[in-house]
Amino acid sequence: MAKKTVASLQKKGAKAFTKAVKMVKNENGSYSFKSEIVPKDKVNDYLAKK
Repeated sequence: MAKKTVASLQKKGAKAFTKAVKMVKNENGSYSFKSEIVPKDKVNDYLAKK
C-alpha cells in the first residue's frame, strides 16, 4: 500500500504535496492513525483541526 502512495507522489508537480499522518484517539481510549495527502502549505491546518 505504501508503494502506491510513493509512486503517485513521483509524478510531475507532486513536489507541492506531502503525506500527513495524524494520531486520533477513539471513544474507547485507543489510538488510530489517519493519513492524507495534502498540499505543503495546508499541512499545519490539517494537523491542527480535530
